[in-house]
Amino acid sequence: MHFEDSLEFAISQDHYDPLREFRGRFLFPRYNDRDVLYFTGNSLGLQPRAAREYLVQELEDWKNLGVEGHFNAKNPWFSYHEPFGALLAPLVGALPTEVVAMGSLTNNLHLLMVSFYRPTKKRYKIICEQKSFPSDLYALDSQARFHGFDPANAVIGISPREGESWIRTEDILALIHKNRKELALVMMGGVNYYNGQLFDMETITKAAHEAGAYAGFDLAHAAGNVALSLHAWDVDFAAWCSYKYLNSGPGSVAGIFVHEKHHTGNIPRFEGWWGTDARTRFMMNRTFAPFHTAEAWQLSNAPVLSMAAHRAALELFNEAGMDALTQKSRKLTGYLEFLVNRINESTGERQIRILTPDDPAQRGCQLSLEIEGRGKEVFSSISARGIVADWREPNVIRVAPVPLYNSFQDVFEFARSLKEALQ
Repeated sequence: MHFEDSLEFAISQDHYDPLREFRGRFLFPRYNDRDVLYFTGNSLGLQPRAAREYLVQELEDWKNLGVEGHFNAKNPWFSYHEPFGALLAPLVGALPTEVVAMGSLTNNLHLLMVSFYRPTKKRYKIICEQKSFPSDLYALDSQARFHGFDPANAVIGISPREGESWIRTEDILALIHKNRKELALVMMGGVNYYNGQLFDMETITKAAHEAGAYAGFDLAHAAGNVALSLHAWDVDFAAWCSYKYLNSGPGSVAGIFVHEKHHTGNIPRFEGWWGTDARTRFMMNRTFAPFHTAEAWQLSNAPVLSMAAHRAALELFNEAGMDALTQKSRKLTGYLEFLVNRINESTGERQIRILTPDDPAQRGCQLSLEIEGRGKEVFSSISARGIVADWREPNVIRVAPVPLYNSFQDVFEFARSLKEALQ
């Protein structure tokens, strides 16, 4: 796409944007009597305007019905989670029976590893990113220790090559092949939180299976950000949160994917009341009768209040469609990349290094900008101008132009403020 470094160009792109009306369906924080420029949807998404209405509905039913709300509320709480299969499936490329809204991200990863990390004396190793989000590393290390293995030997991290900022797929495949006789699990982020790299999950999954291992992904930075096809890619399991790109509120309910090939048989898992078949749940039988869907991994009944906001957000995604969102995301992120490169060109030196892959197929809507030596100073300067971005030590500013509510004019004004801060 041809880009121009001008406000007129940005305004014209917004005018013809088929998704432009979705911006008005979110609430922006205010700074000096104007909406902030918000670029941290990769950390906490904005509040959908409909979230309050959806939440108030459940509060009113709780007030007026008490326990009877489980069956007599406008949206009965007993089955509140059931519509989420159809809402989540298009976001992650799954069958509705393969996904369920439940729990929290790290809790769900542990529950899934009960099923998919079953080490033996010969097969016990886990491959992950060396710079995974810390909670993923805590989970993997503790799983290895729980099974009697030393994480220093059992958990293998992979890093970019010297002088590079993202991991080559060929290096991941080589590491899988090297450890194929001892490998139990490949568990990586779908999109790396730090540099924004989108991994080739289909190729990684195929390699893991050829090595005799399971493949799972933390999609915290991928769900709602990039196009996913978990079922077609034959991914074994995945988990994600909903408060980042999915705009469902701080600490809101998370979600899981379990491929349908694992829904029957004797796969081990931790069991709870809400994983048993709804038709017999209130018979209070001693024997667990699991759903033959991802719902079998549920433990407890739906957290209705957080799921109300989640439903409001997911309905926006389904209305917009992931194809349209992905197309706009590539344009927005490409425009940000173009403007950052123009800043470097105008100064005659590379003051800003983009850590995120330059191939649109290897990233979502995040660019990680490294500003050596002056990063915190520049970050403080743009923050004082009403720009909400994200700081990561030691010198990286993460910027996420989210297609549901960010505009081309947002990106242009960010770049202009960044240039002024550098000067």
